[in-house]
Amino acid sequence: MDQRTSGADALNRTNDTSQALLGVVCGLSAALFWALGFAGTRHGLKVGFTPVDLLVHRYVWSGIAFLPLVLRAGISDLCGIGWARGLALMVLGGPVMSLISYTGFLFVPLGHGSVIQPSCATLGGLLLAAVFLKEKISASRLAGAIVIVGGLGVIGAESIGHIGVDGVQGDLIFVLTGLMFAGFGALLRHWRVSAVSAALVINVLSLLLLPIYIATVGLAHVAAIGITENAIQALAQGVLAGPAALYLFAVSVQRLGVARAAVFPACVPALTVLTGWLLLGEPPTALQAVGLVTVLCGFYLAQRQS
Repeated sequence: MDQRTSGADALNRTNDTSQALLGVVCGLSAALFWALGFAGTRHGLKVGFTPVDLLVHRYVWSGIAFLPLVLRAGISDLCGIGWARGLALMVLGGPVMSLISYTGFLFVPLGHGSVIQPSCATLGGLLLAAVFLKEKISASRLAGAIVIVGGLGVIGAESIGHIGVDGVQGDLIFVLTGLMFAGFGALLRHWRVSAVSAALVINVLSLLLLPIYIATVGLAHVAAIGITENAIQALAQGVLAGPAALYLFAVSVQRLGVARAAVFPACVPALTVLTGWLLLGEPPTALQAVGLVTVLCGFYLAQRQS
């Protein structure tokens, strides 16, 4: 009997470790895809896209691809999620949050959003996990979150001197979107929404915004930019930073819990620095490098079990 119990315990520990590893891999992958989305956004704005154009690329293509799946699963109750919950998830983690975030980029550089938004998502995720979901936050994870925020502050330090009234307004927008995303992660856990359903429903519901875009903005502007640039944005926004990252983050939340998964958005600034260097030819400064190392140290602390 003891041997059977010991074997079962060992099997459970192995399974728990595998689930945790899967959660970490998915969370890191989601963070990388979001970083690639930031790089794509920076490139897209340089070549002439507007924030609304990029928003359409992020959600329309995946929404069209996922529509048959949602219709098959049941449009009346949105794959079992329900319209009320589906709309709430779309607001907090979908095009509504993204549109607000892109608006912030009209007031401040892209680096501000890549620092402030994940920081507030991390802090909000930990707070909601402790207060709303009653998850236990260990001292190590709390210390890791503090170190991460400190690292993000280092990365953004170079821009602080350039913030005026418009800059403060833009930064407050990113505070709002970070807290919105924290709420999205908490609701995924609380409602036990599957990763597949969340990704499908949010992207399909986003198609409701397409007629408004066509009627008010039209397609002539994006068509004039060219097929190649539109294809780049369709991949960066419509695949990687959109449904792929959302799905991977949802899996991470389910495997690790809101508190631990909340640290992955905080890794986006560091990964954005790396992708900006490798893809856009923008090497990090000394302060950015220090911030990158600090964020990685905080990530290690936040993922410890104790």
